[in-house]
Amino acid sequence: MPTESLQPGSGPARRTVLAAAGAASLAVTLTGCGSEDGGTGGNGTDAVDAGDGGDSGATGAVLAATTEIPQGGGKVFADEGVVVTQPAAGEFKAFSSKCTHQGCAVRDVKDGLIICPCHDSHFSATDGSVKKGPATKPLPPAEITVQGEEIRLA
Repeated sequence: MPTESLQPGSGPARRTVLAAAGAASLAVTLTGCGSEDGGTGGNGTDAVDAGDGGDSGATGAVLAATTEIPQGGGKVFADEGVVVTQPAAGEFKAFSSKCTHQGCAVRDVKDGLIICPCHDSHFSATDGSVKKGPATKPLPPAEITVQGEEIRLA
């Protein structure tokens, strides 16, 4: 009965095994990063589907009172996937809270900028345009309505 040999050259070289393991690890890492448009496969301009899932004619859930959104700043609503800003007194805007660079959630709004913590992309709180990369596409707008003192998802 033949016995298996463990002599050099009888299997793949240690260097080959390590290189293959490293390449597999890199492939998994790159796959997890997503693409420039956030990995959606779209053009990065899809509106946020932030409705409450009810009747399409119904007004969406209340996000905040208008007094909760500082002028020149904003607030991120992570669960709803939107960021609401107030670029000028009484003017409210909403954008997707998903960074167009690699899909991280934006976290801060200050000094008229929406800031992504992952790679430090900055977006305009007025129109969602890119003010500092690495992102190259603006934040897609989201629909909100202001009814009295309430800001609602549209």
